[in-house]
Amino acid sequence: MDKFNLIAGARRAMERAVMDSVPVNSRAWRSMLAQAALAFVGLVGLTAAFLLAFDPYGAAPWSGGKPPALMDLNQRFMYPQVVRSHRFDSAVFGTSTIRLLNPDRIDQLFGVRSANLAMNSATAWEQSRIADLFLRETPHPKLIIMGLDPLWCEEDADSPAKRLTFRAFPDSFYDDNRWNDWPHLFNLKGLEVAWRLAAHQFGLMRERLGANGYEVFTPPESQYDLQKARSHIYEGGGPQSALRPPVQVSGEQRASWRFPALDWLSSLLGRLPPETRAVLVFPPRHVNGQDAEGSLGKARDAECKARVAKVAAGRATVVDFRFPSAITRRDENFWDSLHYRLPIAERIATGLHEAVKGGGDRDGGVYHVLETARAVN
Repeated sequence: MDKFNLIAGARRAMERAVMDSVPVNSRAWRSMLAQAALAFVGLVGLTAAFLLAFDPYGAAPWSGGKPPALMDLNQRFMYPQVVRSHRFDSAVFGTSTIRLLNPDRIDQLFGVRSANLAMNSATAWEQSRIADLFLRETPHPKLIIMGLDPLWCEEDADSPAKRLTFRAFPDSFYDDNRWNDWPHLFNLKGLEVAWRLAAHQFGLMRERLGANGYEVFTPPESQYDLQKARSHIYEGGGPQSALRPPVQVSGEQRASWRFPALDWLSSLLGRLPPETRAVLVFPPRHVNGQDAEGSLGKARDAECKARVAKVAAGRATVVDFRFPSAITRRDENFWDSLHYRLPIAERIATGLHEAVKGGGDRDGGVYHVLETARAVN
């Protein structure tokens, strides 16, 4: 009996030893996991608090949509905040070919408070999105200026491939739901911009864009090199000569051409109140970047301009700088075939003011007025 009791006691002692050892190890692992989880939650909490404190995209509904400074490199992420700041009653839309239009000069000429919301390489659809947001947030704008590059005349501007570029476009920033902006805030990109904003707050970094969206993105004028500019202007070849004989286009063929982006333009103009002054401008482009006279491309361009004038009829002033002129023939006016220099931006601003006021082109021949809006009291 004692033998059996001894064996049973030994077995129970072994079981207790095993059972005692398991909870010790389990508790240790549970403690380590709990500490790691707490550290992770703490890190996430600190990061979230940091992002909400600086809120680089104005994503928090209580932020008013505007950070203290614009620090992202992609204007598509920044401009919705400029719009939602409600500081501006007027705006410029377009691509880099209109970005040099200085809002301060526009304000001086037209008596408005304007922002330049033109985006590098923006598609017609992207431009219509920021314009749409501006009109929703600013129901009674004083002045709208839209730069119309040839991309507005593309027959497939409404195709998926032409709606966006390789640059990220935060579509949720352009709707009325602020909560769906948060995924763009809580990611590595949002964290990067928040750090830039923090560095700006401590005086370690300059703001990327002015509060009105304006930036001189071209090199300083003091660094202008005509020979280098010419290498860019004629990168694809020498000056284009007129086609002889010119391409013949029938009226039926012209009528069949599609310009789908002009429907978006018409919709935007249709939403403007009568007191808003609207200006549509074809920015200047060096003649070597224009379609050759007599070509099919030139015929399409002329047809598109005619349709823009028809869309604008009575609702907007249409000003054309994109044709061979004293501006576009001179190499020294451009950095490349697309981008003109600051003095030309000043000439465009004064030209738009002249056109709206009906005073005509003082220099003669550098712009054409294709359509005149009804007078605004």
